[in-house]
Amino acid sequence: MKREYWILLIVWVLAVALLFTIPKNKLRLAVTAFFFTQAITWIIGSLVVEYGLITYPVRCFADANRSSFTYEFFVYPVVAAVFNVFYPYSRSMFIKFLYFSAYCTALTIPEVFIEKYTDLIEYYHWTWYWTWTSLFLTFMLTRGFCVWFFRGIVREMD
Repeated sequence: MKREYWILLIVWVLAVALLFTIPKNKLRLAVTAFFFTQAITWIIGSLVVEYGLITYPVRCFADANRSSFTYEFFVYPVVAAVFNVFYPYSRSMFIKFLYFSAYCTALTIPEVFIEKYTDLIEYYHWTWYWTWTSLFLTFMLTRGFCVWFFRGIVREMD
């Protein structure tokens, strides 16, 4: 098995393990964030691939989709669900900014190494800071949607 498929397998296992960190009382919030993130990453990911900014030479379901099914449809939505479940909503704006930044950085750094040393992703007209910025914006969109969707249901956000 190629190194890239081992990396994909490890990433899937880690993402599934992350699901077990979600408390049962916040499962609705996690599922909402997961599906909303899937919807926006499907659109954004497809546009980025179609405009030739990024390619995914080795990917799951290569005949069905040119974007990364693993990242766009599973891993990033799982991370966004965890992000929303543990969001520090009662903290200062500075702490919230650090929270956003930490998640974006934690996803961007491995992507840079994967882009450099594997065939899982290739940047053409893309750089690490576009990844970081797009992650920040999609986290903001997902967080905003979840706050809007659950407004008035205080215990979901606790």
